Amino acid sequence: MKATRLTLTAVAMVLWTAAASAQGSYSFTNTVNQTIPDANPSGLTLASDVGGVNGSISDITLSLNIGSAAGSTAFNGDLYAYLAGPNGGFSVLLNRVGVGSGNGFGYSDTGMDVTFTLLGSPANIHFYQGASPSFNSLGQLTGSWAPDGRTVDPQSSPASFDTGGAASLDSFLGTNPNGTWFLFLADVAGGNTASVNSWTLNLETVPEPSTWALMLVAGVVMLRLRWR
Repeated sequence: MKATRLTLTAVAMVLWTAAASAQGSYSFTNTVNQTIPDANPSGLTLASDVGGVNGSISDITLSLNIGSAAGSTAFNGDLYAYLAGPNGGFSVLLNRVGVGSGNGFGYSDTGMDVTFTLLGSPANIHFYQGASPSFNSLGQLTGSWAPDGRTVDPQSSPASFDTGGAASLDSFLGTNPNGTWFLFLADVAGGNTASVNSWTLNLETVPEPSTWALMLVAGVVMLRLRWR
């Protein structure tokens, strides 16, 4: 009986440990330092391979640092960017910020060092000048923002940008993060050139349903041991 009890305890601990290891926090930083081609909708596609992540995505943020290219100055209103996941999920991070009725060019600030978070917590980045923005010594926009989300063609008429969009980071929730992620950036208007310096993908995960089942089994085993 004692040997059986010890065996059951060992099994329960193994199951519980396996389940607990299937959740966690992960961060993937990509140093780029590449110029975003000026006035070129073909843009720049950056890939990042993610592996060894347990569970499915429960929270996600993306930090993006864009500055001025050598010999030029960035112009935030020229920029378009999106993030695509390896197993579903698509978010428009930037879509010509500031463009709208009465402003056909967008904001002229020179770059950004920002973090995009899930929709609903910070202000949307598209009209950030109306949300008490802060800037660093390089003139880059800083802080945490909700993605732009607007799925309209970045070369659409200014009025097309007045209405918000739904292509947010929420679309990645519940997906498997392992695989190749793609960050696309484009400068769709001529005259100013930006450079993407770096981007960091931060992920929080929770166990898959099968892992929760392991935890349930482990819990039942532990309860049976207590009853005995």
